[in-house]
Order: sequence, then structure tokens, then C-alpha cells
Amino acid sequence: MVLLILVVVAAKYMDMDLRLLLPYLLPPAVLFISLYLIFSAYRRKPSTAKLPPGKTGWPIIGETWDFVRAGRSGTPEKFVNDRMGKYSTDVFRTSLLGDNLAMFCGATGNKFLFSSENKYVISWWPRPIQRILSFPEAIVSSSKDDSTILRRFLPEILRPEALKHYIPVMDSMAKDHLEADWSQNKQVRVLPLSKKYTFALACRLFMNIKDPAHVRRLENHFTLVSDGLVSVPINFPGTTYYRAVKGGRIIREELLAIMMQRKTELASENYKEGAEGTDLMTRMLLASDENGRPLNERDIAYKVLGLLVAGHDTTSSAITMVIYYLAEYPHIYQRVFQEQKEIAMSKAPGELLNWEDVQKMNYSWSVACEVLRVSPPVSGTFREVIADISFAGFSIPKGWKAYWSVYSTHKNPKYFPDPERFDPSRFEGKGPAPYTFVPFGGGPFMCAGKEYARLEILVFLHNLVNRFKWEKVIPNEKIMYTSFAMPVKGLPVLLQPLQN
Repeated sequence: MVLLILVVVAAKYMDMDLRLLLPYLLPPAVLFISLYLIFSAYRRKPSTAKLPPGKTGWPIIGETWDFVRAGRSGTPEKFVNDRMGKYSTDVFRTSLLGDNLAMFCGATGNKFLFSSENKYVISWWPRPIQRILSFPEAIVSSSKDDSTILRRFLPEILRPEALKHYIPVMDSMAKDHLEADWSQNKQVRVLPLSKKYTFALACRLFMNIKDPAHVRRLENHFTLVSDGLVSVPINFPGTTYYRAVKGGRIIREELLAIMMQRKTELASENYKEGAEGTDLMTRMLLASDENGRPLNERDIAYKVLGLLVAGHDTTSSAITMVIYYLAEYPHIYQRVFQEQKEIAMSKAPGELLNWEDVQKMNYSWSVACEVLRVSPPVSGTFREVIADISFAGFSIPKGWKAYWSVYSTHKNPKYFPDPERFDPSRFEGKGPAPYTFVPFGGGPFMCAGKEYARLEILVFLHNLVNRFKWEKVIPNEKIMYTSFAMPVKGLPVLLQPLQN
């Protein structure tokens, strides 16, 4: 083939008519192409594996647009349910964000995927999202050992025994937030205020940042990151995605600077190790690997940024939707109010909530769980297949991506009768069957932040219902599902202050 190219170049250089050479060039060109096709076919021996049924849609974009459109229309379950009905109720094939993937369905699919971590699948995010959140790939890949240690370490520092020391801080900050941003207004938009509160709380508990100006500066950059996670990944100046990549880089640099300052504080004689309520970043800096070496600071920064994403947008969405449904169902609000009022009446003036108080909020948590069922903050997560999988009579090859979706069970009448009915009693007693209610995933690798989210939602709800009743300004406000569930107008509500 190289010889043919040289002949063509020489002919052009000598100003010869290529048509004269065509009889000589065509046979070897045809021979080369034929041999190439035969060789390629030989290398790609037809597989006997039975892939999951489905379709991959358009080149590159696959079925991404259908997936996004279902969420924006307010019916994210339609994408999953339509394909489960057409192809398989166990697993089907699709393509999202440029990757072939198998979408696992139902309680059986959830159980298989959740119990296969590090055996058949590993955590994975599409490259556009990685580019926003991660340091350059060469840096991150050089510290995989530290990253693995951090994944083991996070559940330890987010366990109930560690988090219960944060409850008074959550309570105090919720009171201050409602006084400053709610009580002075007759009408508020819930979603932006929920985001403001959850981000300030995350800064305080994750990094011990209390200065309002510092929090606002970080929040401005973080908003760019959050918006970019659901944008078209075109990294060109002026685009939402470009601003998100830039915002992610600035936040990571800021986190490294905070860690440098924190390490100086830790080395001082005045620091007391083991103080209750130590922020998560400090706990990570104090951790070490099996050989006693400190963990990689870039991995810590990456994990903290991931916690900010998970602990900010998901919980602010959950809080917003709890408020949405309590306005929708006054009789449910009344039961929540009675439960929370009894807890408030048991406290001395000025006494903050504690772990025992939160454990009494059983009905309130049932309501929150039903909200997470009908309007989950996150639709599911991605995995990368690291070994060939055989599931439900189908084969998923190594290198494919996998995805589990809450919508294959949350709104499936097989698991939740009359799934569109809002009914907190589903979570009383034994509650739903295993692997059917999965807003936090499941199995050994259930979301480490589940308990943090529970405490944050319940503490805020306690303070809110003891101060206000409310009604929606837009009675039938549409809910849109992008990365998170959100009312399209931010849920404006009219506040009715309660008499103490």
C-alpha cells in the first residue's frame, strides 16, 4: 500500500495524468483491500456470546437523548420501563454518553450488580464527568492504592458513631439558616435555599470552613461544576461544560491549599488529636496506609469534591421534594408535625438535638423514604465491567459499562403496589423487600453517605415544621429529572409562621 502511495505522489509531482496509471494501480489496491477485510474478519471471529437484547441508537450519542428527554419531561421511568417491556425485564442493552452498556433491572439485577463490586464490576464515571471532577488522569492513576484505601476509609468516618457528634452542629446551622433566609420572608423558593444550606453545612462538616465569604466563593465555583455535570460536553470557551471544567480545577486547587494550611495546624502543639466533631478532611489527613504513610492529598481532594457533589445536590433535592410532598398532603404534614413537636417539647430551652432525638423520628423518616422512592435524587450509577459476565442467560463482555436504575423497581407494581400513590406506610414494619428500594444503592458498597443524608434531612425537617406551615405557589409545579429531581420553578412556597 505504501508503494501505491509513493507512485501516486510521484505521478502528481511529475504532473502525469493519474488516469494513465489507473489500470496499474487498481488491481493491487483491490487486492490490498480484500486481504485487509479477510484479515479483519479473521481477527474478529464471530462471538457465540448472547448479548442482552436492545439497541445502541445513533453513533456516539447512542440513546442519550432519549434518556435525558424522559427525565426532562418528568417521566424518567419511561426510558427504563419501555425497554424492559420490549426487550427484557432482567437486563437490556443500550448506549449512553458514547459507551455500550448493559442496564440491569429489577431486584435480581440490583442484587447481582451490588454484590459484584471488584469481582465483575468497578465504580466508573463517563469521561466528561471525570474531566470535571478529577485531577489529570496521569496524576489520579498514579495513586490507585491510596484511592482504594480512601474508599475503605470513607464508610468508617461516615458511620453513625462518628456522625452523631455532628447533630448539634446540624441543628444549630438549620436554626440559623431558617432565621436568616426564611423567617424574614412571606414567600421563598425552596430549591436554591436548600442548596445554600446543604453546601454551607457540607463546608462546615467536611472541611471546617465557617467564614461565609469563603463558603460563597466556593459555592460560586461549585455551582458551575454542578451545572456542567448535566451539560453537553463541549469543552469550548463560553460553554457550560467549559466553565464546569474550570470550576472543578479551581475547587481542587482550593482544596489543596486548605489541606496545606490544615497540615500546618495539625503539626502545631495546640492541636488535640481525636477531638469530637473533627471534620472529614482532617480525618483523612490523619489517616495512613498499611505502611504508615499519609494518604495522597490529590486523592483526598478528589474524594472531598465527590462528597460535596453527593452531599449537596442529592440532599438539597431530597429536602426540596420532602417539602413539596408535605405541601401536597396536609394530613401527612400533620403527623410529621406532631412527631417533631413532641421531640421539641421534650427539650430544655436552647438545648440542641442529639442522637436519641433523631432516633425518635420514625414516621418522618418513612415520609422521607417515600419521597426518595417516588422522586429519587439520583436515577442510578455507572459501573465498568472488568470480567465477562453471564446473567439471566445473556453475556456482558469485559470492557462494557453497566448501569442500575432506581426506576426498574421504585415504580414497578411488582414491588410497590399502586406505585404512583404516595404512601409512607410502605416503610413501616419490615418495609420493602431487599434490593427494591435503592436510592442509596445496596449491598456491601451501599452509599457511604446514607446516614449523613438521613441526619441532614431529619434535622432540617424538625426545625422547619416546628416553625412553619406552607403552601405551594404553583399547585401543579412540574418536576424535572436531570442529575437530580427538581421543581422547574424552584418550588416557590407561601410561609405561614407558627406561634411558639
